[in-house]
Amino acid sequence: MSDHTGREAVAAVWRIESARIVGALARYTGDFAMAEDLAQEALAEALVSWPREGVPRHPAGWLLTVGRRRAIDAFRRRAALDDRYAALAGDLGEGGVLTGGEGADPVRAAAEVLWDPDQIDDDVLALIFISCHPVLSREARLALTLRVVGGLTSDEIAKACLVPTATVQARITRAKKTLGAARVAFEVPPAAERGARLGSVLGVIYLIFTEGSSASTGGDLIRFDLAGEAQRLARVLSRLMPGEPEVFGLLALLELTAARFPARTGPDGEPVLLEQQDRRRWDHSAIRRGRAALVKAGQVGRGLGAYGLQAAIAECHAVAASVAETNWERVVLLYEALGRLAPSPVVDLNRAVAVSMANGPAAALRIVDELVAAGALSTSHLLPSVRGELLTRLGRTEEARTELTEAVRRCANDRERAVLTNKLGALPTPDH
Repeated sequence: MSDHTGREAVAAVWRIESARIVGALARYTGDFAMAEDLAQEALAEALVSWPREGVPRHPAGWLLTVGRRRAIDAFRRRAALDDRYAALAGDLGEGGVLTGGEGADPVRAAAEVLWDPDQIDDDVLALIFISCHPVLSREARLALTLRVVGGLTSDEIAKACLVPTATVQARITRAKKTLGAARVAFEVPPAAERGARLGSVLGVIYLIFTEGSSASTGGDLIRFDLAGEAQRLARVLSRLMPGEPEVFGLLALLELTAARFPARTGPDGEPVLLEQQDRRRWDHSAIRRGRAALVKAGQVGRGLGAYGLQAAIAECHAVAASVAETNWERVVLLYEALGRLAPSPVVDLNRAVAVSMANGPAAALRIVDELVAAGALSTSHLLPSVRGELLTRLGRTEEARTELTEAVRRCANDRERAVLTNKLGALPTPDH
């Protein structure tokens, strides 16, 4: 087997199984930070061994065995000859304690000891809640979730977060130390605490998807790797928490939004605006999945939450034959409901866009001007971009030019900046 093929095999197995491996090791050792380190050590050993010796018949069992063996070594170094060490060592088989080897049948031992089918869902769920624990900063939650639940390497996370690899590694190290200092147990939070903690979990997944669907900087409009990872995490969470309406609301939002990805960019990656998109290219399977998740969100809850309302808005676009045939009155009502439930300047700005389509640009401009007066979104390109569009439609060309110029200045994404520049260039020049 070539080095390249072996590394590809390691990457594929790790992406699929890493959360379960970390979760199983954390449950077995009782130490989340240690478990993550053990899993990373097992990954490093696989990167050396598999290209040279071939992929083992049971790759997950192999990784678990290596992680468990490293745990024993760590306990031995600590001279921790307690019941936990005895239990770990006892399962290695004859000779395993002395040599640190795998014993008679390491794959079967790993499967029996660590791979508990009745426990595995709780393991993954515990990982998600720990990675998104409120004691951690937003940046740390994001990095830790992508590492332990998403299975991404530090380099991949660095690219996703647009920061140096060393910064990501420092965030993950600090996060694990913070969790250890706070004595965060490896367990699914009690039912009474789950609701409050769930918001943090959903927020991290939404943040990952948002950056993926509209990259804040760089040369690509869509970061498919990030968006896809967020969708995968949302699907996992929906299976683990089938009674939570907002989990399905978020899943519906992600599916319905991602459904438009195939038509959002042209052959060279340039953005294609909604009114110009070929809706035949939308992913209609994703639309069906999203609508089904939205129905589920309505069934298990007492009305839609913030993510569910956003999904309902996305559904309005998904079922419309064109921009002109979109039910903009319903979109306005949904944004008004969202603004009451989760008020924010971005929601108000999106409501203004919907109002412009339903009632004309003058009505929308009043909403946007209120945001300007309040000093909202003062660093974002979105506000001057929308205001410039509304002023253009009202024939106030010079004011529109000023706004679009400011939008271009603020925009950090190359693709979006090109669209704004084209809009600016398309404005009629003043007569002299």
